[in-house]
Amino acid sequence: MSFSAIKVEDSGLRSSMKEMTHFVLHRASSGNHDRKSARMKMDNASPADYTGLNSECKDGLWQQLQREAFEIVWSKIENTFKAVLKNINGDAFNEIHSWVLESFKAIRSLGSISSSFEAIRPFPIAIDAASKCLHAGLVLTRNIEFVDDLMTFEDLAENLRSRGCHVANLSSLEFSYDNGTSGCIRSLLRQFLSSPVDAVDMSILSSWYFAQGNRDAPVVVILNDLERCCGHVLSDFIIMLSEWIVKIPVILIIGVATTLDVPGEMLHFNALQCLRMCKFIFQSPMERMNAVVEAVLVKNCSGFSISHKIACAQHFSTEPLSCMLKVFDEQESFHGEKCGFLREAISACDRAILSSMGKMDEEGIQDMVSTLIELKKMQDRWSVVVLCLYEAAKCRQVNLLDLLCEALDPDLLSSGRIGCHKTSIKGRAMYCAIQNVRELPEVMVVNLVKSWEKHAIAIPEIHGKVKDLQYNLKFENGRRRKEDLPVIKRTNRNHLNALGGSRAFNETAANFLECLINDFMQPLECMPSHEIVCYKNVEKLKAALAGDPRRQIQVDLLGSCRILQCSCCSGDGGTLRPSMQDTSIMYILSQEHGDLINLYDWYQCFKLILQPLGKVNQKTKQNQGKKDNNEDEELSEVAIQARFCRTVIELQITGLLRMQSKRRPNHLQRVAYGL
Repeated sequence: MSFSAIKVEDSGLRSSMKEMTHFVLHRASSGNHDRKSARMKMDNASPADYTGLNSECKDGLWQQLQREAFEIVWSKIENTFKAVLKNINGDAFNEIHSWVLESFKAIRSLGSISSSFEAIRPFPIAIDAASKCLHAGLVLTRNIEFVDDLMTFEDLAENLRSRGCHVANLSSLEFSYDNGTSGCIRSLLRQFLSSPVDAVDMSILSSWYFAQGNRDAPVVVILNDLERCCGHVLSDFIIMLSEWIVKIPVILIIGVATTLDVPGEMLHFNALQCLRMCKFIFQSPMERMNAVVEAVLVKNCSGFSISHKIACAQHFSTEPLSCMLKVFDEQESFHGEKCGFLREAISACDRAILSSMGKMDEEGIQDMVSTLIELKKMQDRWSVVVLCLYEAAKCRQVNLLDLLCEALDPDLLSSGRIGCHKTSIKGRAMYCAIQNVRELPEVMVVNLVKSWEKHAIAIPEIHGKVKDLQYNLKFENGRRRKEDLPVIKRTNRNHLNALGGSRAFNETAANFLECLINDFMQPLECMPSHEIVCYKNVEKLKAALAGDPRRQIQVDLLGSCRILQCSCCSGDGGTLRPSMQDTSIMYILSQEHGDLINLYDWYQCFKLILQPLGKVNQKTKQNQGKKDNNEDEELSEVAIQARFCRTVIELQITGLLRMQSKRRPNHLQRVAYGL
């Protein structure tokens, strides 16, 4: 959703969002106003003016610090997000690469080309039918959106290219009935030869592969979406590749979005006989979502708790302490430059901090440093507890996002100890995690505690407690094994004793998890100085996300003078002026039409606003004797047409207009009208 669709009341927010939004700058008025030199202003300035100037400098410094902090924080969030999505299928990519190398060796064992003459012969090598085997990898993507598949296979292609493979990506559009196999071959030649080729022949691809430096690597062809392909064309393409397998060792990778049984339903029997298929499965959308939530929200890659860009921008523009996030991740090295930055930040927004810190001296700076360090440690401990809960709840299909929402709820955790209020959390994700620990087999509990140790290795307070738990569980397990050594005939009693020991084993782990929640899972907005990292204006964010952006765009276009705070345009009570923003002029003019807008009439009205009739006649009389009069008129007409076309495109992009149809090429349709 575009930021231009959001009505923002704070002027500071608009200034911080200019870097992220699309604005059409307002043209300055051509009139000459009262101008004074800077020297005259300084000479005539009073002491009160100097005080105001000092305040303006502080405000400017504050906004600069906020903008710098926002850019640093958001770049960390964005880079972490991209890295998670790129590396989420790393294990699958490694597995596919190993399979590609094994398939390449198997193809090379069938034989190889010994001369260039044999490579350029316009027909494949005659081999038996059993050797015409095309290695194909079926990749189950499980993506809902087709765009996600494209990004996944682009990452796969980049990964294979970096390892020395020749890779070509084919889209499902190239396997249409109209294009046939010739369209697929043409696309392969274009990608591998990197130059346009008139002829469409596999022998050209064969001669390219035989060239020096090309024949030592496999040729990988990636098809991103099997379901969208024409089955007849794809079958012919597979049969053709299998015939050229010795000259061109092609390995096929096919993306499947629904089920791995699709090839048997789409392809001909002869094509299926040519395939030797291997199956791969990528991470599901829910697994990718959990990975993103863990890296961006739970582990706090930037120190900012709510990593939505709109919330991030509002946080930095409205919260004076937010600029401290610029050095939040570097809390262990607060010296020299870092303390200087804190001093600079505090001096820029001293009015907001003085109320909570007192005097701005060195002791106050060190107190702020200690506060930041402690806040970071509390966040790290909180993140570890959330991840430990998620490890315990995985078996019950609990999503990390649901668990995170509960962990952020101050009403759930601030009422007291979890063990004393089980009824309040019953049925929730936390309750499922704790209950699951009580029901797991003993071996799985041991593995669960090992996973807790991995998460807590960087937090000494929690890591020590986990090591103590492991020791106690190991001691309890060894004691029970010694008791079970004597063979007693009363097997029922032994079974009950073992069952009771196992329950005690699980209860110890569950009680430990409850202690972690009670000791370290304080809600973020209940922590000291939480204003630095916690965005709490949820209602404003909901209004921005769940509102009607198209309606807000209409309101802003009709009142552009008020938003731009322009004095030369807003004085005549709605009269259109040439100095107004073009998009606002044309949208106001469109209100005079119905659901269909005649392009010619609309343009003439727009032209009349930019070039009033009186000025045009006056200019024509003054320039009657000049030879270049027609050229000036033509140039002015071209400029107006260019501005008109640009504005029409802007209105179409914002969703207020629909493109003209073949039936009415001279008309545009209004998509939204009536506020």
